[in-house]
Amino acid sequence: MSSRRARSRPSGSSRITDDQILDLVTKLQQLLPEIGNRLSDKVSAAKVLQETCNYIRSLHREVDDLSERLSELLATTDTAQAAIIRNLLMQ
Repeated sequence: MSSRRARSRPSGSSRITDDQILDLVTKLQQLLPEIGNRLSDKVSAAKVLQETCNYIRSLHREVDDLSERLSELLATTDTAQAAIIRNLLMQ
């Protein structure tokens, strides 16, 4: 028995079709600011996945930067204002 067969899904599980994959890649492409507007252009699924990874990394960097800026702001703000901001963030 091949290792590929040993890792296959259990019987009874649904398989995703090529059309479904194409539809999901198209939807993902529409969410990406860099290539989302190029719906008429043919973009490979690999390119869409690569751009998705790049976009997620950039969002992580942006969140880290904003978190750092917020921490600095809270550190320089008086205690009452910092408490109000923290309460707003926790809602």
